[in-house]
Amino acid sequence: MIKLFRYLKNYKLQSVLGPLFKLTEACFELIVPLVMAKIIDVGIKNEDSGYVLKMGGVLVLLGVLGLAASLTAQFFAARASLGFGTELRRDLFRHINTFSHKEIDEVGSSTLVTRMTVDINQAQTGINMLLRLFLRSPFIVIGAVIMAFTVSARLTLIFLIASPLLAAMIFLVMKLTVPLFKRIQQRLDKTTLMVGENLSGVRVIRAFSRQKDEELRFRDNADELLDMQIKAGRISALTNPCTYVIVYTAIILIIWFGGVNIDAGGLTQGELIALISYMNQILLALLAVALLVTSLTRAQASSQRINEVFAMQPSMTDEGNTEVTPDPDAPAVAFENVSFSYHDNDEYALKDITFTAARGETVGIIGGTGCGKSTLVSLIPRFYECSRGTVRAAGVPVEKYPFEQLRGMIGFVPQKAELFRGTVRENLRFRKQDADDAELTEALDIAQALGFVKEKPEGLDYPLSGGGKNLSGGQRQRLTIARALVGRPEILILDDSASALDLATDAALRKAIAAKTDGMTVFIVSQRVSSIRYADKILVLDDGELAGTGTHEQLLECCGLYREICHSQQYSDKRGEGQRNG
Repeated sequence: MIKLFRYLKNYKLQSVLGPLFKLTEACFELIVPLVMAKIIDVGIKNEDSGYVLKMGGVLVLLGVLGLAASLTAQFFAARASLGFGTELRRDLFRHINTFSHKEIDEVGSSTLVTRMTVDINQAQTGINMLLRLFLRSPFIVIGAVIMAFTVSARLTLIFLIASPLLAAMIFLVMKLTVPLFKRIQQRLDKTTLMVGENLSGVRVIRAFSRQKDEELRFRDNADELLDMQIKAGRISALTNPCTYVIVYTAIILIIWFGGVNIDAGGLTQGELIALISYMNQILLALLAVALLVTSLTRAQASSQRINEVFAMQPSMTDEGNTEVTPDPDAPAVAFENVSFSYHDNDEYALKDITFTAARGETVGIIGGTGCGKSTLVSLIPRFYECSRGTVRAAGVPVEKYPFEQLRGMIGFVPQKAELFRGTVRENLRFRKQDADDAELTEALDIAQALGFVKEKPEGLDYPLSGGGKNLSGGQRQRLTIARALVGRPEILILDDSASALDLATDAALRKAIAAKTDGMTVFIVSQRVSSIRYADKILVLDDGELAGTGTHEQLLECCGLYREICHSQQYSDKRGEGQRNG
């Protein structure tokens, strides 16, 4: 957790003033037992009501001053801890955004969400408790022992025995609970993942009537989480009773030996009350320490998980890259003996891929499921680093480009249509923030989305829910295509992004792209032969290898796999037509 203290550097003043005001409050609190002793030994003993009232006023003043100091300390501690959480959350979010797809795939989005939310909140709470109690509680304990020593050196030995016992007990509780709280946070990761899967896949779950199974799976996970929390809670709950046993045993001994000393004339009744008050102050301080330990234990476990994310470094960066000058005579995209493995081993998703895509050329990519089509196009904007070989964009290796320049040249449409909460206009401006309405309208027209957007009363200001759930699947896909077209990128990548479109709309989309994107290099990844048959060049992939390259007619003659795909789809279409006619 100490590693995260750097996020308090902008809140040094609050981090100092908070504990200082807590120490001021503690000083006022330590004076109270002495004032009470005077009231008993002087005012009550001599039946001096004026003295009692005067010293009572002193007690009230000490209470008011202590309350003011405590509120001030709480204010500064809250400012510092909230600032700490804000700085940490911002930096962690920035760091996560430097990850390549490889790191995000390895860690998992659900884990990152939990660490961005639950873990940072736990760390923030720990900092708040630390600033409020870390100095105050030990100061109260040490101060009470010193003040008790001024009252009775002999009876203070009881304090000196009780305090280390209490410290040892708290240390043992902390040692046992830190690993448990870390496991609890890991279980919360799994819970977040399960909830996310159920919410995103609710239609599938209901379609197959698997609600009961999912409820059972969630219940099992929740029960395991409950068991771990109960176990950690039981260990933490031992703190209070153990503290009470030690402290009240010490109080009994103080009363016993103090009574003997009073009989012998070595101690007054007021001093005995003061000693008991100091012992109670130690009790309250140590109970606060127990609360602090529980909070810090959770914060420590969460801090370790946050630091694990910070310790992860992106496998690829554009650090040191300066803007490059593309070669206008070079192909738009070139793959030179490119191989790629997701796990940096011999299990290659792509093997020795070599091809070029000229400027203004349309390249179709087809093949069976899992053959590496999406992996191939993901190497062009450098979402992943190729394991061997070179990927070039405009004659320059993609690793030489700054990310902003490279991805500014590319319009990418992923398989899953991702839209964000906001208006249609705000979503379309993702590629080019200053795009005017004419550019947005042109992109919508090419993407065959202008019609349904115009039908909305708000038009471009039509509000989209999270993920664009208030649109159909085909409408979402057309909007994501329009978003990629805004600003006219040099390279357009359509990664199976027309799967939800009917054949007529798909054909109109391809015709519009061909007619209205002059000079743009287009990659079309599709399972449909009809979507890529008119491409200038078609790449046929088979288990990560390039099985054939050429036009539709050329591949029908020389590529058995492509011919097989075409025949299977033609047979399926004819059979479906016969069934409809019958």
